[in-house]
Amino acid sequence: MSGKVEEALGYEQARDELIDVVRRLETGGTTLEESLALWERGEELAKVCRLRLDGARARLDAALAEETEAEPDAEAGAGRGPSPTSR
Repeated sequence: MSGKVEEALGYEQARDELIDVVRRLETGGTTLEESLALWERGEELAKVCRLRLDGARARLDAALAEETEAEPDAEAGAGRGPSPTSR
């Protein structure tokens, strides 16, 4: 599968097509060559899904890391009480 096709295919689209490929393989009625082509397409689609999920996981991990880094600053300021100049 070319990189351009991977970029153009979203997770949901790849997942839906993969479900269709699996259904067609499970149903049978295809020639050996058709089955092999479906299998290869399924492998490509599974790779796209895996890449999309890995990318989403990385984005979530980065967002959680930023949130965790910001929490100690907020907690440090919360326990000080009013500043002497605020009275």
